[in-house]
Amino acid sequence: MKILLTQDVENLGSAGEIKKVPDGYARNLLIPKGLAVLATEGAVKKAQLQSKAKSKHQRRAEEEAASLAEILWQVTLTFKAKAGEKDRLYGSITSGDIVEALERQTGHAFDKRKLQLKGSIHELGVHRVPIKLMTDVMPEITVVVEREEE
Repeated sequence: MKILLTQDVENLGSAGEIKKVPDGYARNLLIPKGLAVLATEGAVKKAQLQSKAKSKHQRRAEEEAASLAEILWQVTLTFKAKAGEKDRLYGSITSGDIVEALERQTGHAFDKRKLQLKGSIHELGVHRVPIKLMTDVMPEITVVVEREEE
């Protein structure tokens, strides 16, 4: 029986692929669980249209991420904080602080979980913070932490 996979199935194939499987496997497992449908002309055309729309959406998202990455490479955020004698901050600069300042400066919304910051910043100086926009698009912003005048 020919089926069209609607979801990825381990050891069989990916969503959108047409596969020939035993009748019982399709009728008793794949179709009832919603993992596949019969490979009719209509189902195949619908899957092709969805695939085209998905790839178009993916390309648009990649273009937007690339243009945003160009902007982010130029961003420098400056924070003032109280620090001790060995340039250790009394508090810290967290990913939430960085995202808040970044949103104010760029006008784009960011998820703080996308910042690839290990913990938070506890020292004065210049820090590079990568932001994961997509799997292969990861620009870095510059975060400068200066001593707050007392």
